[in-house]
Amino acid sequence: MRLDLTTLNLVLAIEQTRSITRGAEREHLALAAASKRVSDLEARLGVQLFERRARGVEPTEACRALVRHIRSLHASLHALESEVMEFARGIKGHLRIAANAGSIAECLPADLAAFSQAHPQIRISLEDQTSAEAQAAVAEGRADVAVFTAPLLDNRLQTWIYRPARLAVLVPRGHALARQETVSFEALLDYDLIGLHAGAAAQELMREQAQARGRTLNARLQVRGFDAIAQLVEAGLGVAVLPEAPAERFAKVFEVKRLRLSDDWAQRDYVLGVARQERLPTVVQRFVDALCPGHQEAQAPTANMKTTR
Repeated sequence: MRLDLTTLNLVLAIEQTRSITRGAEREHLALAAASKRVSDLEARLGVQLFERRARGVEPTEACRALVRHIRSLHASLHALESEVMEFARGIKGHLRIAANAGSIAECLPADLAAFSQAHPQIRISLEDQTSAEAQAAVAEGRADVAVFTAPLLDNRLQTWIYRPARLAVLVPRGHALARQETVSFEALLDYDLIGLHAGAAAQELMREQAQARGRTLNARLQVRGFDAIAQLVEAGLGVAVLPEAPAERFAKVFEVKRLRLSDDWAQRDYVLGVARQERLPTVVQRFVDALCPGHQEAQAPTANMKTTR
């Protein structure tokens, strides 16, 4: 079934004006031609789009559903036009990146700035997603590159080690643990924990580690954003596990102390993933070369761990 844009725009115009006559006028069509387009479309779809009334028309539920898709199509066409027009302004490529919160908070901004400075003709889009969402976005073609933490959940991705990372602990300055420099996860289980929403990497790791010890994770508060976590810790509402780099920054800004988490699983890697293919697009290849110059392929585990961030 082929749906031409003129007819779809006509349907949108009629829905907005509640009149076939005014809709036809807005789309510069003769009334007879507009009526035939609507009738043909209704016959093709097998549904009635408008209920004829004495003073105009009323869209049916089927019409409202179609209009939602037409508006979405218009948005996509506008994005397409904007992106293509960028080539006239010297833009030579568009790189879509989906990255987890930890990488954005720790290391990705500086590398993106350096890459952008070296390749000003490449436009970069960055979206904050969970690790599982980032992997799915690349596998399904909605992003070009994913930056995430293990496990690898989709074998359609080719991956490389991007940066090593480590988890740390934040506690209030007056907390009983603040007298220490290093703490074990076992010791943290005696306190209320503040973390990111369910599905975040650190949250899932802590939940699994607690289960392995036969303990319950006292996840008292779950929020979005590391800065919110730091403020809640400062307020004395609990302790938190988060990436080391933002933990160090928060210790300088808030009345909190950063502790080293001694457990082996606190050490992890950020992974860069792209869709598996024989030859990468030039823009993607340049990004991989810039962020993973040694091209050390990641041996990301594929165990059935939950969504990570």
